[in-house]
Amino acid sequence: MTDLLLTLISTALINNFVLQWPLGVDPLLQAARAPQAERRQVHALGISTTCLMLLNGVLGYAAYHWLLVPLGLTALYLLLLLPLSVLPISMLLRGLTRALPQLPFSGLWPLLLGNAGVLGLSLMGMHSDQGLAWHLALSLGAGLGFWLVLGLFSDLRQRTLNNDVPMAFRGLPIDLISAGLIAVAFLGFSGLIKT
Repeated sequence: MTDLLLTLISTALINNFVLQWPLGVDPLLQAARAPQAERRQVHALGISTTCLMLLNGVLGYAAYHWLLVPLGLTALYLLLLLPLSVLPISMLLRGLTRALPQLPFSGLWPLLLGNAGVLGLSLMGMHSDQGLAWHLALSLGAGLGFWLVLGLFSDLRQRTLNNDVPMAFRGLPIDLISAGLIAVAFLGFSGLIKT
């Protein structure tokens, strides 16, 4: 149980998919909106990405270890994981819209489709055979870490919009500098867990 908790914390804070490996960076750099609308959009994207990572983690683990390995078709894992990371998106967004009607889940389909973190999570989980519970902890930690970085980056972007930023740094340059500063801040967690 301790290993699962350490995996969850390590994936969310130390080995963050957005900061450690640049997977799923595209939602961070999308255009800024009104502060209140962006806050709700960030939470909707964080919840949907976390749910998609959990769903994709379970389906990918089950398909790889319980279908491809017994049949000896492990070389086809990428051909199986690509549809598994794309097909549940519309069903998941419809279910989340019904469950949480106050959040704007419409328009998130392209961001979830192009999120390389979902596929990267499944590919990383396939290479380490530590069980379904470990893969669930990895998926949940990756989703929560993505949501955390998305929220922090949204707050930091709102601060830069309201401050006097030099003309040469406005837009994408200050966003990239901000992402780098958040990544440096997350490096402080690297000594948190000793193996």
